[in-house]
Amino acid sequence: MSAWVEKAEAGATGRKEIGAKFADEGLDPHQWGNAPNYEYDRHSHGYHKVLYCVSGSIVFHTEDGDFELKPGDRLDVEPGTEHAATVGPDGVQCMETHAVKRLDSQTAPWAVSIPFLPKPDAPRRAR
Repeated sequence: MSAWVEKAEAGATGRKEIGAKFADEGLDPHQWGNAPNYEYDRHSHGYHKVLYCVSGSIVFHTEDGDFELKPGDRLDVEPGTEHAATVGPDGVQCMETHAVKRLDSQTAPWAVSIPFLPKPDAPRRAR
């Protein structure tokens, strides 16, 4: 599967707790948010996206289906996965990071299989 969600265990999780989860994996998140009903067009990234919903809600649309995030839920999106998103009726606040380095498989088992994709404008090596 190219994207997956881990639902929050005990309801909403705050910024401090989510920040600690990122820190436990050696990741440094940034925060962003959108107004109600904002829509993102279909796109993809050359990195592994790790995102937590802090407040509000958002639905990510992928070829694997739709993934609804509510406070405390985590979304992982593998590099190259096309996705779009629709913000919920109350807007959304998220914390997100790009996993660009390999992590210990005990801390983040998914990280050891992340392919490293060159930037589109980067020169390619001859094989």
